[in-house]
Amino acid sequence: MPSSTPPISPSLTDGLRALGLRRTAAELADVLARATRHRWSPVQVLEELVRAEHQDRAQRSLERRLAQARLGTFKPMADFDWAWPKTVDRAAVERVLGLGFLDRAENVVLAAASGLGKTMLAKNVAHQAVLQGYSVRFVTAADLLLDLGGQETSRALERRLRAYVKPRLVLVDELGYLAYDNRAADLLFQVINRRYERGSLLVTTNLAFKAWHTIFPNAACVTALLDRLTHHAEIIPITGDSYRRREAEAAQKARRAKA
Repeated sequence: MPSSTPPISPSLTDGLRALGLRRTAAELADVLARATRHRWSPVQVLEELVRAEHQDRAQRSLERRLAQARLGTFKPMADFDWAWPKTVDRAAVERVLGLGFLDRAENVVLAAASGLGKTMLAKNVAHQAVLQGYSVRFVTAADLLLDLGGQETSRALERRLRAYVKPRLVLVDELGYLAYDNRAADLLFQVINRRYERGSLLVTTNLAFKAWHTIFPNAACVTALLDRLTHHAEIIPITGDSYRRREAEAAQKARRAKA
């Protein structure tokens, strides 16, 4: 019969943790017990430890990227009703979900009225990017401009700008629902300009580009902002009636029928 494995000393587990091998430190005794039971060779033991360590690091990396992305809750693509919008380029959406635009540092703009699922689509693209190992950041346009506009020094502003330039994909949601002043336009331009041909932006908006002057009524940089945003971009318009309105009406009918 195979001999029992000797106890693992605390100094060994502490040393493994100090080297960043947390999974190995936690499971070494179990791995050695299995190795003894199945008569693994030293190479097989090392292979198992390396496999488990890679798996643990990949999981922790995924959890870290998901936390940094700040996507919140959203419906999966399986719940998207392709038959509801009057127009939607499904091939373009699926092409974007393939994430090829990220490697080309291209942008994506989803343009649709409220309630047609543009944020849902955008978050699914962002989530897919996280799963594929990309760094992602989700932020509403209002929160982005509030964050940047609230920085009191040029150094603090520069630090926050870098935070929005670093991720491979930044999703800016709900651009067009509020109007902003010239400083906000300049700040958004800085984000778009710094990411231009370096990192991808995914923008959702309820307005056609010709109406963007209403977002920044007096800003001189709107043309330059749009020029950089759309130069290398997949632009996907979606038209139709609101999903939320449909769901609200269906719920109302159900309540009436039940009553």
